[in-house]
Amino acid sequence: MDLFALPPLAALLDLTTQGLLTLTALLSPVAGGAAAALAVVLITLVVRAALIPVGVSQARAERDRARLAPRLRAVRERWGKNPERLQRETMQLYRDAGVSPFAGCLPVLAQAPVVGLLYAVFLHSTVAGHANALLTQQLAGVPLGTSLLTAVGGGTADAMTLALVGIIVAVIAGAGELTRRFLRPPFDPATPRSVVVMTAILPFTTAVVALFVPLAAGLYLAVTTVWTFAQRLILRRFYPIDDGRAASRRGA
Repeated sequence: MDLFALPPLAALLDLTTQGLLTLTALLSPVAGGAAAALAVVLITLVVRAALIPVGVSQARAERDRARLAPRLRAVRERWGKNPERLQRETMQLYRDAGVSPFAGCLPVLAQAPVVGLLYAVFLHSTVAGHANALLTQQLAGVPLGTSLLTAVGGGTADAMTLALVGIIVAVIAGAGELTRRFLRPPFDPATPRSVVVMTAILPFTTAVVALFVPLAAGLYLAVTTVWTFAQRLILRRFYPIDDGRAASRRGA
């Protein structure tokens, strides 16, 4: 079942399509054939600018969780053999400190509807009963509705398609590696290895997703990933992370 056949979602899909077409027409005198791709980039920047308060909230939460690290370690050492009590005491510690353990998920959740709409727009050949003109838009000769998966499956994966998808994946993976190197949380020996591995892999999952979504959605993911890294790097200066061990070493 196509969820976008439901009236509210169909209307939202039509509104998004018409908005992109209008912005593409406005940008055409400047960007030419790349106008639709530039429209996607501009929409990404607008969405991310609107989400700056969410990013600030995330940076504060990261700082506050790091400050709680010594107390969290103490709770794990005391209740590690009692998982139910450990979970209850951990959540109580977060509540007492006024810190949300899920704040880091907010930017991803807030962007999910936008990525979903872009994905849907470039998957539907007809929108509101008329042909989807966005599917005729291209970037360097590659339709914005093309994904690597569909191109390979349909035998249309030419050199330019592979190059564009490769660049997008490389940008996303590069931003993920920079995030891993410069913005990873302080190491906690009490953290389960599975969590450590997942935290290290997570920044690169978006690069894998980019292989399966339309080129337009891949552009969105690449721009938003670079924005996320830059924003977090800047905010880390205003909300530095100190889990208490640095202070302990200074006082030793």
